[in-house]
Amino acid sequence: MADTYTLADVLQKDTKFSTLVDAINTAGLSNKLRETGPFTIFAPTNAAFSKIPSETMTDLLKPENKSMFADILSYHIIHGKVMTEEIAKLHTAKTLQGQEIKIDAVNGIKINGARLQARNMEASNGIIQAIDTVLSPAATAKIA
Repeated sequence: MADTYTLADVLQKDTKFSTLVDAINTAGLSNKLRETGPFTIFAPTNAAFSKIPSETMTDLLKPENKSMFADILSYHIIHGKVMTEEIAKLHTAKTLQGQEIKIDAVNGIKINGARLQARNMEASNGIIQAIDTVLSPAATAKIA
């Protein structure tokens, strides 16, 4: 599957990422996840998105908030194909959004406090690491 399906394709085929896929499409990032990469996406599951208050999600989905939503989603993506074993050795990583995320591997792997769940889901242009919380860049109001 990794040989022919991009990150966007793999996410779309997995029902636990349907909210993320909708968010990526709304924010206009689906083409980014089809580029050569490689990229690693820390992909919030549907359960992660369910932690966000519905009024906050409604607000993020408004056309006037498209760039802010794109920033939030870009904060979940880093350059390179980073497997779980490599993530555990890092302390920070720079996101496509421009800010760094903090990585803690003391008691399981956490990205800014979000726990890594399904790991090393391969695609032709990178890797998907599922997380249990939507990450929020520093310049954005806390979303969960």
